[in-house]
Amino acid sequence: MFVDSHCHLDRLKATDAELEKVVNEATQSGVEHMLCVAVSVKEFGQMRERVSHFSNVSMSCGVHPLHQEDACDLDTLMSHVVNDEVVAVGETGLDYHYSADTKETQLTSFVDHITAANKVKKPLIIHTRAAQQDTLDILNEHYEQDTGAVLHCFTESLEMAKAAIDMGIYISISGIVTFQSAKDLQETVKQIPLDKLLIETDSPWLAPVPHRGKENQPKYVTNVAAFIADLKGVSVEELARHTTNNFYRLFKHIPRLS
Repeated sequence: MFVDSHCHLDRLKATDAELEKVVNEATQSGVEHMLCVAVSVKEFGQMRERVSHFSNVSMSCGVHPLHQEDACDLDTLMSHVVNDEVVAVGETGLDYHYSADTKETQLTSFVDHITAANKVKKPLIIHTRAAQQDTLDILNEHYEQDTGAVLHCFTESLEMAKAAIDMGIYISISGIVTFQSAKDLQETVKQIPLDKLLIETDSPWLAPVPHRGKENQPKYVTNVAAFIADLKGVSVEELARHTTNNFYRLFKHIPRLS
């Protein structure tokens, strides 16, 4: 069985009935659990209304680095992440590629998210782009390894992956790895140990080959898994077993039902 360790079900262009179909199709494809990741604390309530009734969908809460117009203070963030229904903190992190102008706000927000995660001992979901050194420096200074963390939708260097793994952080790979232009990422993925690897869709974006151009869905995480398994020279079943075990090891507040 597979898990989609990072998706945004509330961002799909779907009615409630259509969303039910999306979740059911993922389940029928062998995806036993999905983690729906918040990008804004202000929008968390809306996300919760859409997905909390699914028994195989869990939720995080946080502010994406590209959503700093929705930035909140540490107390507000804590008021959400202490709730049992929230299994992870984020997504958070740094993105200087698209929004270098909000760097200072991003840095403050990232530290607040790490502080909150350390307090509640729920793992961090980290977005990083064009900010490798600042991301690692802040983690080295503030992150407590027993909190747990993942660098999601990873596209950075092998050196960054190794530095994160040395801190006990997992690396999650999305459908980008299937793109013809992703040769460097493919070489990096070959070097990531199976016991530190997660898979995701980041749906509704970044649909993997052969679904490029379509709205991404959690069921397509099976395509990501098949591609990575081939890259690493292991069976899809072995890849699924490792990434699923890693998921529950990291997100320890999610009960494993299978």
